[in-house]
Amino acid sequence: MVLVGSVLFSVSACGHMSHMMGEMKEDVLKAKAEMASEAKVTIEQAIKAASEKVQGTVIEAELLKKQGKTIWEVAVVTTDGIVMGAIVDSETGAVTSIEKKKPEMERCC
Repeated sequence: MVLVGSVLFSVSACGHMSHMMGEMKEDVLKAKAEMASEAKVTIEQAIKAASEKVQGTVIEAELLKKQGKTIWEVAVVTTDGIVMGAIVDSETGAVTSIEKKKPEMERCC
């Protein structure tokens, strides 16, 4: 990704040029703010809970809505180089599942 002025450019896996405006749409920001207000567990607490269950280096933590429930998804790279995803309940801080993450293919075409 390359930032040029206020436009962020990226090249997808299939080579198509795409761009995103520097400012997020207001509806996306409202949805993120709503999820954050629902979460009783902070990002730091979610990372700590995931780190206690999966040994390695945290590379990402994201607040998501899945099946109508707000959760933290924390990605951890193990010492073996495997990326594991820990799902942390945003209300209780409990790790509800851990699974090996599959490589995601970027949609293109």
